[in-house]
Amino acid sequence: MALRSRAVLVHRRTELDELLDRHATRGQAEFFLRTRGRTLADVEARHDAATSARRAVVASVPSDWALAEVEREDLDRFLFAPEDVVLVVGQDGLVANAAKYLDRQLVIGVDPEPGTGLGVLVRHDAHQAAEIVAALAAPRAGGVAAAPAVRCDELTMVRARLDDGQELQAVNELFLGHVSHQSARYVLAADRGTERQSSSGLIVSTGTGSTGWSASIAHDRGGRRMPAPTDQALAWFVREAWPSPSTGATLTEGMLGDRGELVVTVQSDRLVVFGDGMEGDRLEVSWGQEVRIGIAERRLRLV
Repeated sequence: MALRSRAVLVHRRTELDELLDRHATRGQAEFFLRTRGRTLADVEARHDAATSARRAVVASVPSDWALAEVEREDLDRFLFAPEDVVLVVGQDGLVANAAKYLDRQLVIGVDPEPGTGLGVLVRHDAHQAAEIVAALAAPRAGGVAAAPAVRCDELTMVRARLDDGQELQAVNELFLGHVSHQSARYVLAADRGTERQSSSGLIVSTGTGSTGWSASIAHDRGGRRMPAPTDQALAWFVREAWPSPSTGATLTEGMLGDRGELVVTVQSDRLVVFGDGMEGDRLEVSWGQEVRIGIAERRLRLV
């Protein structure tokens, strides 16, 4: 007997929700926004767009499917099932936030405000998402995973693995550095050799992340080549390596292939590793620990 399909709607609280939590009433929220040169009407319009998109997506879920909803803050406590279809309604970053908790589930990124962002990961509006769900629900042999009417990209992810078994994955990039952005000290081993470094941290980026943090670094270094989102490759950069009698600045960038790894041996009391800008969800490493960074075994299946 085939497992029942389930749609999982991933979203985050809107700015209006957070303002009302903080200021209690619309009047107080409006006063707060005016002191910063903003209007409540603009915030309400964005709230209404997000709410409308979520309602449209929910309405498109077939009656014989199960439905679950999860906010961004609860992703680390939500159990995704292999047969889930994940509907992410929000900005590109919300898809990245959800990706680390997935394992080949099909993901549909829904942009509640088409045209206001890059749309790299939220590629569809609510109407298009409804059409995709309908195609997935159409009778066919093999279940959702075998749906011939839906084309998806398998996006490369990056992972960091500690010597104590802890692991973290990301769809855009990983950062390794000091928790307060002071100098991080470590020994870096790459394919070109080994070097003791003191720097502002290390960025390892996928092709998906090449439009974000790493893009600015690549641009400042003369337009370094970046991988495509589906390439089995990563780009890495050392930020502001400091040359001194005991530290070097020659191994500052490169590419990692399918079997390539960066090995970082920590020489600071406390460094952190986090992905996709989520500093609250991080690994902490201390003196002598080893971190191996490379291509993740998982990939993000994005419609």
